[in-house]
Amino acid sequence: MANLKPLVFYDIPGDVKDTAWSPNTWRVRYALNYKHLPYTTTWTEYPSIARTCLSLGAGPTSTWPSGAPMYTLPALSDPSTSPPTALAGSLAIALHLDRAYPDTPPVVPAGTAALQAAFEAAFNAAVSPHVQMLVMPAMLEKRRLHEESRGYYKRARETEWGGSMDEWAPFGTEVREAHWRGLREGFGEVRRWLGDGRFFMGDTPSFADFVVAGRLMWMKKILGEEDAEWKAVEEWHEGRWAKLLHDLEEYTQVDP
Repeated sequence: MANLKPLVFYDIPGDVKDTAWSPNTWRVRYALNYKHLPYTTTWTEYPSIARTCLSLGAGPTSTWPSGAPMYTLPALSDPSTSPPTALAGSLAIALHLDRAYPDTPPVVPAGTAALQAAFEAAFNAAVSPHVQMLVMPAMLEKRRLHEESRGYYKRARETEWGGSMDEWAPFGTEVREAHWRGLREGFGEVRRWLGDGRFFMGDTPSFADFVVAGRLMWMKKILGEEDAEWKAVEEWHEGRWAKLLHDLEEYTQVDP
């Protein structure tokens, strides 16, 4: 792969260590590093995401409650394919990387695409109703976003999830405690899926591991490594989630 043109990976910047924080883009960063593919990062603020995806030709990944197309990151531009490829969405990108670079370790092992998609949906159902309420407000409270993205982020997330972020899970309330209990229970269910294996599919990582690790990295980066609530997460389920992050640490490099 010495002559391979670097892929261009689109991520969202933030005021965190090493800049990268987004749970969805971390999935692709893990995959690129795991495959040892050359790439550069184009840091894209929230108000520029839709325009950037449209200019690349990367389609929407969902819709807003209004029915309007939703353009999101991660996105990827691959100049080495013919014609050059541009696409968005973490699973779609992982599948593309496996097809385009078959000599690299697979992220979605052959025959498991539907299983990986089902895992992603089940994981989101287990944890999203709680983790979003806890961590999204912290994005603003802890000033993890650059100024140009903060207002957009608040409006977009409140449109998507409803209500005011300030009321989702205030500190010192039973609502917040209930979300933390629900999140721990959700991760407990995921722990049962994992069983005794090092990774979800055995001894080698796959997309499922990157999905879970991406969400954990988001929590760690936004809450802060020394935050008491994050420290509690590291202890959950005999330290299983701290171990997963440790086992994937070699794939966490972030280019400048």
